[in-house]
Amino acid sequence: MKLYQLTENYQNLWDLVEDETIDLSIVETALKTVEGAIQEKAQNLAVFIKSLGADIEVIKAEEKRLADRRKALENRQAGIKNYLQSQLEMAKLGKIKTAVITVSIQNNPPAVQIIDEAIIPAQYKTIVPQTFTIDKKSIADDIKKGISVPGAESTQGRSLRIR
Repeated sequence: MKLYQLTENYQNLWDLVEDETIDLSIVETALKTVEGAIQEKAQNLAVFIKSLGADIEVIKAEEKRLADRRKALENRQAGIKNYLQSQLEMAKLGKIKTAVITVSIQNNPPAVQIIDEAIIPAQYKTIVPQTFTIDKKSIADDIKKGISVPGAESTQGRSLRIR
């Protein structure tokens, strides 16, 4: 039986407690049985949740390892590319063509360098709104002290803990 079905049965049994025509000892036995089944399902789900958590951590570690490896390869590639370009420029060789590959040095498209932002005309400027972050910790501290913070309130949530 699925957990939601067990929970529904448990609630239905509690509803029977109010019925005076039913023997309470039978309902109590049924409640204990269903409660035991719920506990078993909850235990199995909690173990599964912990197992998923362990898998998530392994994947995070692998993602970091792969990202670090990718970054190292990118740096190596850039270093070798810069080395090859500098050596070809020193040898005054603009192009090397072989049966396997062609390597050439060519000009990049022109790039604009900003020398002094202050004197750039307004027509070339785009206004970008400033971004900000809200310090929730400070707000929480003030609310705990009894200070009212407009636009904020303290809430108390609930979450599942597995130990």
